Amino acid sequence: MAGGSLWPLIASLAAQGAPGDAPAPAAPPAAGQPAAEQPAPAEPSLDELTPPPPPVDWREMMGDDLVTQILDGRRRPGYNPDLPDRLTQDNEGALRPPPPQAFPGIEDQLPIPDRWRLIETLGVVKERWFDPYHQNTLKGDRPIDRSKVPWLPIKGDDWFFVANLISDSVFEPRTFPIPNGVQTTARPGSLDVFGKNRSFVASQTFIGGFALIKGSTAFKPPDVEYRLTLAYNANYVDVPERRVLDVRPSKKSHRFDHFIGVQEAFIDKHLGNDSDRYDFHSIRIGIQPFQSDFRGFLFNDSQLGIRYFGNRDNNRFQYNLAAFWRLEKDTNSGLNDITQTPRDDFILTANVYRQDFPFVGLTSQVSATWNINREKSDVQIDHNGFPVRPALLGDLRGRDYDVVYLGYSADGRIGRLNLTASFYAALGEDRNSFFTSEPAKIRAGFGAAELSYDQDWMRFRLSALYATGDGDPYNDTEGGFDAIFENPIFAGADTSYWIRQTIPFAGGGRVISINGRNGILNSLRSSKEEGQSNFNNPGTILLGAGADFDLSPQVRVSANANHLWFENTSSLQVLRSEGSIPRDIGWDLSLAGIWRPKATQNIVGRLSAAVLVPGAGFKDLFENKQRDDIYVSILANLIVSF
Repeated sequence: MAGGSLWPLIASLAAQGAPGDAPAPAAPPAAGQPAAEQPAPAEPSLDELTPPPPPVDWREMMGDDLVTQILDGRRRPGYNPDLPDRLTQDNEGALRPPPPQAFPGIEDQLPIPDRWRLIETLGVVKERWFDPYHQNTLKGDRPIDRSKVPWLPIKGDDWFFVANLISDSVFEPRTFPIPNGVQTTARPGSLDVFGKNRSFVASQTFIGGFALIKGSTAFKPPDVEYRLTLAYNANYVDVPERRVLDVRPSKKSHRFDHFIGVQEAFIDKHLGNDSDRYDFHSIRIGIQPFQSDFRGFLFNDSQLGIRYFGNRDNNRFQYNLAAFWRLEKDTNSGLNDITQTPRDDFILTANVYRQDFPFVGLTSQVSATWNINREKSDVQIDHNGFPVRPALLGDLRGRDYDVVYLGYSADGRIGRLNLTASFYAALGEDRNSFFTSEPAKIRAGFGAAELSYDQDWMRFRLSALYATGDGDPYNDTEGGFDAIFENPIFAGADTSYWIRQTIPFAGGGRVISINGRNGILNSLRSSKEEGQSNFNNPGTILLGAGADFDLSPQVRVSANANHLWFENTSSLQVLRSEGSIPRDIGWDLSLAGIWRPKATQNIVGRLSAAVLVPGAGFKDLFENKQRDDIYVSILANLIVSF
């Protein structure tokens, strides 16, 4: 009967009775009637003499819920399936939560303790002041205990203190073209345009940042933030020639210097929320960091300013409106020097970010930045005695200029490709071109892009950069692109030789460099920190490839190969009084290893080596009788953070 209905069998069994059941008794005769004649008992048959078989337990054969399974939704009368054992809970001393009626208007919610008091109540974490990995009041994980700091003018139990302490140690041997001093050389009898090229720098920087913040910032911006960051730098430099580190030839060719700078000092006030998801608008006043694009091509510095910023649409739309008044920098450390009067150099900038535009995973930014420079009458001598404003180029006269940078930047991914890119048009007017002593229009452009592709623990990168150069120094247009204050994270960043080292431009003017330290543009400036932007420059072209290899969570190896050119050498030819200068700068090759022993950013060690293989243009500008085949830069860096 496989696959057939069981109902005939069940009905038959119900009518006949189960095998082994006793026969039903006969009905008794009615009253007044004679009893029926009883037949004589017959002889028992062989079957009747055989004992009956044992009863069959149909429940055991078919299961208790067989009928229920046969007809979905039907249950046999009187059948109750077995239930699991009843669960009990023994939690003596537990407190029942308040009923929803205790909170009018929010009957569908229950109160949950905040994250720090919950952890304290459970006793899970024991605080240690020197441990930045677990809950720590010094790192803003728990609110300030006002009873321990009664002198602080704060109210409420949602004030937090955050301390950031950083030690940054650098040792850097290097070689680069070092010009001989005009008056003297360190080795009489060995006069040449360029002397020995070996030097080294040792630098130690301690950074202490402290913030007082009101508001639980896990889900919303702080109500108010007070922040102060100080940096102390001590540096030692040794070069083979005199009058490189100091304008006075009597000074030795090595120097020790130190300085304390104020890198952050601002108040951040939360003005309000624009949605229940904490879209907000805030204002920040004081010395504060600002980066104009994703990779720091145009302006990446910490300056005195006021910034209005916020977001919309669940943080997918962000905006900044800011004005900065540039501070003077210390010459040898590059830190902010608030003891000097701020420069007559102003920056107005506005930008808008949109996430997932035009592709999901890609963030787009449009920006407009206006640099207003009014330093025509300013004469600035750096701490080593060299003039930096005006630059000692051309007519040696001071300059005023206005330049507007219109930019588009993108950062993110398109499918499997990672992309970062920036494009700028520089439009404005230079009140005094140092070649013609006449006003000139500024018309320059810049573009840079880096594509990368991830394959397991490897990332492969392609980089390209193009910054226009000035094609005719004597016309009324300056076509060389220059930034305000660049600090690019691009094409190997400061592992790269060209980005890391300053190449002095001897013969075209005193204290003028082809490029600046931690800068990629060939801008012919007196100083990136203290000088003015210069749009009479040869421009820059870079094509490169690189790869990052995460050998483990603690170890990364990076390699980069970049080729560089001048975009146009017309300005170099005029300054050097040469008929032609090749455009080829050469190959910049670098290899770096990064070690994080705790697999965090609290301890990071880096060792890198870079070489510049000079091309025809570099050799034309800097060749000496030693005929150096390559120039080397080695960087050993250790960063410890709390």
